Amino acid sequence: MTSIFSAVVPVMLIILVGLLAGYTLPIQIQTISLLTLYILYPALIFDSFYQTNISVESGTGLLIGFTITSCLVYLSVLLISKIINVASSTKTAFMATVLFPNNGNMGLPITTFALGLVGLEIAILYMICSSIFMFCLGPILLQGKTIFYGIRRALESPLVWSILIGLVWRIYSLNLPLQLSTSIHKLGEAAIPLALLLLGIQLTKTRWQFGTKELMSVFMRLLLAPLIAYIVGNNLHLNNLNLQVLVIQSSMPTAVSSLVLITEFEGDNNFVARTIIMSTLMSFLTIPLILWFLNFTG
Repeated sequence: MTSIFSAVVPVMLIILVGLLAGYTLPIQIQTISLLTLYILYPALIFDSFYQTNISVESGTGLLIGFTITSCLVYLSVLLISKIINVASSTKTAFMATVLFPNNGNMGLPITTFALGLVGLEIAILYMICSSIFMFCLGPILLQGKTIFYGIRRALESPLVWSILIGLVWRIYSLNLPLQLSTSIHKLGEAAIPLALLLLGIQLTKTRWQFGTKELMSVFMRLLLAPLIAYIVGNNLHLNNLNLQVLVIQSSMPTAVSSLVLITEFEGDNNFVARTIIMSTLMSFLTIPLILWFLNFTG
């Protein structure tokens, strides 16, 4: 149990520092967000692909597991939204809060603290799949946009381009001159702590008001999704490390980026913001339980 909390407490501490900074300092959230999105995370992804040792078989298994899990979670959202009679004005927001986990800001550091650098490599691969799913298929699922619109949105993301460039460098075994790889590595190292600070700051900007539908969304995001991932991973006979990453990343709270999508589609922003807060706070209880369960079954 000590090792489990040692994986969560450092993340909580950095978010708490961000929370305090949000209340006490005149910080521009948009500036930090743009810095993280356009510079630090692309550097982290490129650096990981540039140096990754993930095999094709390992990556394929994780990709299949992610795809099946996402489809089953999506069908579960459709079913439960009908059962609890989610209003049409809230349905899009409800779907976004369940479908899109925060496997960047929280998933990467949690996986790193729990599984080490080898786990981080696989977690980044999961995050890449999740990012493409969110920004390419997200508009289609949430608002009925065309596949061409979704592809165009994906190609506008620096994350996608960092993936493509990193893959080219990896496939052709290219070398970066003038120790540029060191600079990129240092930028990538800054991504996770700054993203956690940003999450803490963002938690200071929304009203703390919750209801039944927020609770249902949090339950599905934090407990149902990792349960589905565990069942899928076991049936695919993923190796232990891939299975752990699949479940851990699936157990993350609602992604802050989901608020961006809902804002663009003129959905229920307040519902999404409240769910982000509630799921983030509740995840500090559920994630240790899931890590304990994985250690117990592993």
